[in-house]
Amino acid sequence: MSLIKRTDRLPLIFDDIFNTDWFGGITNEHKIGFNTPAVNVKESDNDFIIELAAPGLVKEDFNIELDNDVLTISSETKNETKDEKDNYTRKEFSYQTFKRSFNLPDTVNIADILASYDNGVLLVKLPKKEEAKVQPKRLIEIS
Repeated sequence: MSLIKRTDRLPLIFDDIFNTDWFGGITNEHKIGFNTPAVNVKESDNDFIIELAAPGLVKEDFNIELDNDVLTISSETKNETKDEKDNYTRKEFSYQTFKRSFNLPDTVNIADILASYDNGVLLVKLPKKEEAKVQPKRLIEIS
């Protein structure tokens, strides 16, 4: 089983043809103003690991939800500065948001999902169910 990336925008026909990535989604690296963090998905014998590169954020900026085997990672940050002088006021603000969704396979133990954020990387550990783990080789005796 593999995880499948979902996006929340309608892709253009040329995006589907020319920008399809290996994970079944679409790449957004050439889109102006569309900041989707890079994601790595690793699979081991015991779990899946999602690594999401999001430097400059803090763990409170993230929202991780699970709904009907769809894991959604999102973030919304707002920054506002105001500079008042004698005869003028300058007000600047920025707003950044992203949302990434993944269809989880049936082999994931959804009750034991863990997440951590360290050095600009969000790690989400998706442990596999016991029956989905690779079993060691064993000798079966004939009776």
